[in-house]
Amino acid sequence: MKRVKVLTGVAMMSTALLLGACSDTGGEGKAEQSAEENKQMQGNIQIDGSSTVFPIMEAVSEEYMMEQPDVKVTVGYSGTGGGFEKFIAGETQMSNASRPIKDEEKAALEEKGVDFTEFQLAYDGLSVVVNKDNDWVDSLTIEELKKIWVDNGKAKKWSDIREGWPEEEIKLYSPGTDSGTYDYFNEVILEDAQIDKAAVLSEDDNVLVQGVTGEKQGIGYFGYAYYLENKDKLKVVPIDGGKGAVEPTNETIESGEYAPLSRPLFMYASNKAVAEDEAVYDYLKFTLDNAGALSEEVGYVKLPDEEYKKQLETLEGLKK
Repeated sequence: MKRVKVLTGVAMMSTALLLGACSDTGGEGKAEQSAEENKQMQGNIQIDGSSTVFPIMEAVSEEYMMEQPDVKVTVGYSGTGGGFEKFIAGETQMSNASRPIKDEEKAALEEKGVDFTEFQLAYDGLSVVVNKDNDWVDSLTIEELKKIWVDNGKAKKWSDIREGWPEEEIKLYSPGTDSGTYDYFNEVILEDAQIDKAAVLSEDDNVLVQGVTGEKQGIGYFGYAYYLENKDKLKVVPIDGGKGAVEPTNETIESGEYAPLSRPLFMYASNKAVAEDEAVYDYLKFTLDNAGALSEEVGYVKLPDEEYKKQLETLEGLKK
């Protein structure tokens, strides 16, 4: 904001004093409003959960702490399930998730007396990837994904999946079972069947990226942002959900055309923390104000603007 120049001269000073006397109440009100807008928060905010949501919340937190340097925001990524465990234990005020909260998690929170609110942050398209040198996989159907990933007690070769593909053993890389990404893949692909016991499981998506890039016969899956970050060394696989093969892009994810692997990403917040801790409320408001732009910046797909507005109204209701 530009500083107002000091008026000089007797006539100007007299006019200023007269105007000041006439508008004293309004001036005080504006000063109070300005002080409120520029007030520096203090606090310590703990967040954990999905590694898929982590890039969004890392970007939000970095921006927020530049505006509010006296608020320390710590964001962990122990997986959606691990994050909910900490949320239930009262170790965090917010929990990131790449799937909706489960009934048993709701029950555990209710038992602890924790009321919560669900907020959506962005859309993700769970991306299936193969090694860059893989020149035979041009697309996969849902049934072929099941063939690859569901355990059948023996090693699988590419030739088992489609005739004409190499007689080479497939190397699988999957998020760990605490991951919301695993839960979502389990829901739409595995359908609660046992994942192949030979699959390498990790809660760290970077480990999965390294696995597939280092193994010509490798295949893996993780969030869209991690594919975009590594697209120069990975090959994304278009998925045929029944209406032809579709590649994950911002457009196909937002429209739902990339089915069934499009999904929303969530943050769950403690109602009590929002109502009683001004820094938590302020941080969550900042998140909803900026999640659209920052989710796109880190490789996800923003919600329609009206969805963020509705959620800001929901947040305002928690503060009252």
